[in-house]
Amino acid sequence: MKTPRPTRTRRRFWVDPRFIIGLVLVAASIAGVGAIVAGTDRTTAVYTARHTLTVGDQLRAADLVETRVQLGGAADLYLVPSTGLKGGLLVTRTILTGELVARSAVGESSGSDVTSVVVDVPGRLAASIAAGSVVDIWSARATGPSEYAPPTILVGQAVVVRIVEPTGIIAASSGQSVEILVPKANVGAVLEAIMNGDALAIVPVNTPVVP
Repeated sequence: MKTPRPTRTRRRFWVDPRFIIGLVLVAASIAGVGAIVAGTDRTTAVYTARHTLTVGDQLRAADLVETRVQLGGAADLYLVPSTGLKGGLLVTRTILTGELVARSAVGESSGSDVTSVVVDVPGRLAASIAAGSVVDIWSARATGPSEYAPPTILVGQAVVVRIVEPTGIIAASSGQSVEILVPKANVGAVLEAIMNGDALAIVPVNTPVVP
């Protein structure tokens, strides 16, 4: 006589409704937080300068860093990645490291408006003057041997390209040479002052005060 094998009964899978409700609530909470974050993120992607850019520099992607900042309604005033970079964009005013790149600071024709001139100035330059500095060029017209008229601003808001290092066997023992970008309309006046032996000085503009 065969002994009947015990039959296995499948265990029914039972889910607590409270578990399902909990999962739904967690998913809804995550989705809600994501929607809130997305709704409150009012930042805009704009370009900032990776390093100091001076007048006449050609703007390249390597010079810029994409940064997200809150600009509100001023977003149109700055260069944004969606605009793209054209090969002809040039810097029209000095942009400091980390500064937002304003649309007004770049253009396509600045190279035809300015040119560089080397100016020799007596004495030492202010410590704050370096490549990219905005300076005023002052001139005192020579009226006689060691005599000069009161100084006046010859060129305002010029940009320093570089401090020229003396080379050769003979170097100037006093004074320095500075290459400066000046508007082409002012080049004649600068060259005239140099040829006349007028006393020239370079004064930094808006030098930040260090506490």
